[in-house]
Amino acid sequence: MEEHDDYSEPRGTYFDFRGYLFKALHLWKFVLLSVVFALIVAYLINVRKQSIYKLDSLISVESDQNPFFTANTSISFNWGGVSGKVGKVMTTVKTRTHNELVTDSLQYYMEYLQEGKYRMEDIYKNAPFVATLDKSKGQMLGNLIGIRFIDDTQFELTANFEKSGFTAQRYSDKTKYNDNFKIGPFAQTFSFGETISLPFFNGKITKRKDNTIVPGAKYYLQFLNFDSVVNQYKNSVMIAPFSGSSSSVLTLSLAGSNKAKIVDYLNATTSILSKTELERKNLYATNTIKFIDSSLNAVNDNLKDVTDEMNTFRKKNKLFDVTEEMNIVSTKLRALDLNREEERTKLNYLNSLENYLRTKTDYTQIAAPTSVGINEGNILASVGKITALAIERQTKEYTVKEGNVIFKDIDRQIDAEKNVLLETIGNTKRTIGINLDAINNNIARFEAQLSNLPEDQQEFLKIQRKMDISQESYNVYLTKRGEAAIVKAANVSDISTIDEAKDIGGGRIGPNKNLNYMMGLMLGFFIPMFLIFVIFLLDNTIHGSDEVERLSSIPILGLIGKYNYKNNLVVFEKPKSAVSESFRSIRSSLQFIYKKQGEEDGIGKTIMITSSVSGEGKTFCSINIATVYALSGKKTLLLGLDLRKPKIFDDFNISNDKGVVNYLIGDNTFDEINYASHVENLDVIPSGPVPPNPSELLMGDRMKELIELVRGRYDMIVLDTPPLGLVTDALELTQYADATLFMVRLDYTKKGMLALINAKYKMGEVKNISFVLNFYKHKTNHNYGYGYGYGYGYGYGYGVYGNAYHEGSGRRSLLKRFKRFLKANT
Repeated sequence: MEEHDDYSEPRGTYFDFRGYLFKALHLWKFVLLSVVFALIVAYLINVRKQSIYKLDSLISVESDQNPFFTANTSISFNWGGVSGKVGKVMTTVKTRTHNELVTDSLQYYMEYLQEGKYRMEDIYKNAPFVATLDKSKGQMLGNLIGIRFIDDTQFELTANFEKSGFTAQRYSDKTKYNDNFKIGPFAQTFSFGETISLPFFNGKITKRKDNTIVPGAKYYLQFLNFDSVVNQYKNSVMIAPFSGSSSSVLTLSLAGSNKAKIVDYLNATTSILSKTELERKNLYATNTIKFIDSSLNAVNDNLKDVTDEMNTFRKKNKLFDVTEEMNIVSTKLRALDLNREEERTKLNYLNSLENYLRTKTDYTQIAAPTSVGINEGNILASVGKITALAIERQTKEYTVKEGNVIFKDIDRQIDAEKNVLLETIGNTKRTIGINLDAINNNIARFEAQLSNLPEDQQEFLKIQRKMDISQESYNVYLTKRGEAAIVKAANVSDISTIDEAKDIGGGRIGPNKNLNYMMGLMLGFFIPMFLIFVIFLLDNTIHGSDEVERLSSIPILGLIGKYNYKNNLVVFEKPKSAVSESFRSIRSSLQFIYKKQGEEDGIGKTIMITSSVSGEGKTFCSINIATVYALSGKKTLLLGLDLRKPKIFDDFNISNDKGVVNYLIGDNTFDEINYASHVENLDVIPSGPVPPNPSELLMGDRMKELIELVRGRYDMIVLDTPPLGLVTDALELTQYADATLFMVRLDYTKKGMLALINAKYKMGEVKNISFVLNFYKHKTNHNYGYGYGYGYGYGYGYGVYGNAYHEGSGRRSLLKRFKRFLKANT
């Protein structure tokens, strides 16, 4: 064989996707088990995880206009359109204050529970009893309180205290405090409807109508922290514009595990929103009614005084007639007095409004200007804007921190509008002052005409005028109060329900069982594939010929299949086996190498067999190659040169007391160390006792003499040498080798070992070297891609072909075939 002077570097490293695929296919059982396990986990999650439902309702936010705003109504409460109100409603739904009202009205801080298969189930209204709480007293938080029915009239209240202390909460003022109770179980019998007063529970348990009491049935009560429940619903309830409609229609939605509780919460939210909005809407009318009532009371008191004064005057003075002319003057004076009273009322209102704007910060208590007859458009508009902004600021206080830029913007708008209103008030007051001066001048002129009358008549007319003015003012205020009351009574909330929440079946949004199964399938497949990828990436052993060809340019001479047998004499004792055919294949390939080296008469050919480390089949290969040559008629010598770890003597039942070592140190002759084996034409020389200096012995002249001696006596000399990767002994023997076989055991030899032999081959330290791949397993796909290399096709063909010549195989039992299948796939 050539000395490979045209040596080329092995190809660079790359990811062997094909090898990874075959590795995964080889571990298909592991992948399948992982998938099955993941699907089982997904199933367990699906059956144990609580179903989550999502329901919704539709509400409408209408324009803020009262149906009684007609031309016949002198008091206007128009708040404007729907703009801005939708945002306020959406904000209100997410506020803590609103959710506190809803939670408190439904008592969602109290749970009715029943023990289910996997968890405590919230049975809500399906509980056959109702707990009526004494909110002024505390209820224990967190711990379960058991209710076990004894009969139709009695039940047992139970609890278990692992520690004496517990936290309780009074739901009247939401105050929490610490209390204690004796450690251990508690049980006491009570009657339905009986008042229970315990440190951990205060209230009554009554039977729910139309529910049957089952003796022995057990249920539980659990009280939750009010603030935590509110925060939970505050974060869970969702509100958004309804798709495909105007912005005034909103969708309320909520997700949870109990559909009945979701329905009640959504409908209660709408109800409380509507009620709150109506209260807000009536606030202006309520403030106006309060203002009119206070004015009406003052006018009424004045009317009583004037009436008393008139009655007293009539008793003291006789009745008399006043001339027609004086009656006309008196009528005119009454009209002027009424006008003056109206202007004074307006002036008083404006003074009060001005003082209110300058001294107060809450502008939601302003009465309607029209209640005193002020119809100035600028004043009405400014008061409406200021009140709306004040309510908007009040609404945002629940969700926005004080000092936020939103408040600054609202305050800036209020201040700007307030400055405009104060300037308008000043101008209006000056106008009213001018009107009052004119009215007072006219009154003085008409009073001068009455000065000619007798004093008693003048007094009568004055009292009459005051009484008429008081009566007229009383009638005006009474009319306006009636109008304001009508407006308030006729008010309806601008928030109405279009489609209330209702459980009509369905609505389940989780868990997504199909998704869980899909995730289980994906994780069950990809996690083991990833683990296989990591193992494959970190695996530095050689698995097939394509890896050998990629890592080294040294040719592959053949392969030897995996064959479990009691000893190493497979070729001799099982000549028809596939392994025997593999060694014959190697013998044929070696013949081509020797022919290229030329024939020398009378000179035997040497074969050195080595490997990188121990355990790669070096001795097994040496024995069987020597046997296959001997069986072919060649006079063959098996020479044990592994002086550190001798092995070959056991299989031939010879002693290792004398061997190569004895010859090299001159203690014995060649004939004394040479043993004839039971294999025809095969002699064996064992290594002998382990020497302290094996390398020096192999380097000596006696070793050279030994090789020359055996070359003259034998046709083939097989040199069983130490591992090349561990010691230098094998390098000393390469000079005597006509051909060198380097054993590579698949799934055992490390890839780095090929770098060592490559370096020695490149430096010329070893020549005429070829690889022999050992432990090939045909059915396990370990040698993926190997069929494309030289030697594999030949060996593979013989491997399959040799199966027909297996001795004593017979037909295996089903159990044996199953065991063989399992063994082949491990």
